[in-house]
Amino acid sequence: MDERKFDVLRAIIEDYVATQEPIGSKSLVERHNLKVSPATIRNEMAVLEEEGFIVQPHTSAGRIPTDKGYRVFVDR
Repeated sequence: MDERKFDVLRAIIEDYVATQEPIGSKSLVERHNLKVSPATIRNEMAVLEEEGFIVQPHTSAGRIPTDKGYRVFVDR
């Protein structure tokens, strides 16, 4: 996993642990200094979802981490 994807995963995990709510791309850009657009974050989130690190609980929701996502975060 490259650094940007890990930064997005880390931000999702931190926000999800704090709020217990699905996390959207816009809120990640606003709360974290990721230095990319929400569209770029959405693309990274799509890849993380395909790889099983995050899931989208329903169509209009943000994403939440999976057990696999937590494991990568803890190990790194």
